[in-house]
Amino acid sequence: MLETLICALFTILPDYLFRRYVQGKRIGHELTLFSMWYELRYGLTSCAIAAISVITVLFYFHPATSTVSSYYRTLTILPQFGGRVSEVFVENNQKIKAGDKIFRLDAVSQQATVQAAKAAITEVDASVKVAQTDLAAARAGIVQANAALTQSNEDLARNQTLLARGSSAVKLTEIERLQNLVHEREALVEAAEAQFASVNERIDVVIPAQRDSAEAQLAQAQAELDKTLIVAGVDGTIEQLSLQVGDYVSPVLRPAGILVPDSIGHKQFQAGFNQMGAQVIKPGMVAEIGCMTQPFTVYPMVVVAVQDVIASGQLRPSDRIFDPQFNQVPGSIVVMMEALYADQAPDLPPGSNCLANVYTNNHDQLEHDKDLSTGKRIFLHVVDTIGVVHAAGLRLRMILMPVQTLVFSGGH
Repeated sequence: MLETLICALFTILPDYLFRRYVQGKRIGHELTLFSMWYELRYGLTSCAIAAISVITVLFYFHPATSTVSSYYRTLTILPQFGGRVSEVFVENNQKIKAGDKIFRLDAVSQQATVQAAKAAITEVDASVKVAQTDLAAARAGIVQANAALTQSNEDLARNQTLLARGSSAVKLTEIERLQNLVHEREALVEAAEAQFASVNERIDVVIPAQRDSAEAQLAQAQAELDKTLIVAGVDGTIEQLSLQVGDYVSPVLRPAGILVPDSIGHKQFQAGFNQMGAQVIKPGMVAEIGCMTQPFTVYPMVVVAVQDVIASGQLRPSDRIFDPQFNQVPGSIVVMMEALYADQAPDLPPGSNCLANVYTNNHDQLEHDKDLSTGKRIFLHVVDTIGVVHAAGLRLRMILMPVQTLVFSGGH
């Protein structure tokens, strides 16, 4: 509408002034509703051509869209296993911080497992004292066996000396008995030393391994117990929480609620533009948005990224060959925008429905490129100038948005 009115000022109005003041034709006499289409044919035709040209250039170099929103992600509040709720620590619409408790599941079996693991560690610690007592007994056994072996060796040596001197008090059978006794007590010494080594090995290797195993079981049991307490992983707001003590929740069948993070979806907007804008919209371009949540405000934005793929071309392999004719809806160019000035970032609820304009700026090219022809310079000036019309149109739509939404659309 604005484009047509502006074009009419330079086409229809001069044509009418010529007919009125040069040819003397008056409205209601020579210029009537039926004759004006012929009398003002030059102005009307020029206006239509100019308006179509201006609108085409305007929407090509200054793309606009009504599909703008700040998308955000929600986190489903789920336990790692099913169970009945024993405590609920939060309420709906409550702000929570990372690490805050949300609810707890019944943990009788997990607590019993933890207690059993702790008892196993206590039992291992007690076995250390028993093993130390056994070690002292094994050491005493070695001393006793060595003393008996020494006594036997002395008896054998004394009897062998007497036998060598030809004493009749010593018999050969006694020598053999004492030799066997020495071998027996040598074996007892080796057995006592083996017993000492076994007890020492149990203290140095077996018992520490048993304690490590018991500690690992305790850690596993404690981890299972910790799973019964569900805490927030990020800062956010609790939504759709309807838990009561005794409710059964499951990671598959029944979630507990939704957590909306504070750090996702705020201050950044995603807009879907027509594919014709793919050659125009670039990172760094200035934009403006106006949202239904604040209908009388326009926020300056800047394009920070342009998605390099189009969603309509997404293909997921299946057992059927894809036919492009079924892809009848052309996809959009997804553009990410943020506030042009950090201190003027729009504080809008995530998910707000907005309008957006992106403006082509040729100022740097006109200022620094000395090789531009006169015709191209004029064209680039026209492109930059008609962006004002688009900006005015956005503000007009924002002013009319409450009326259009609340009156003409039934308040929906």
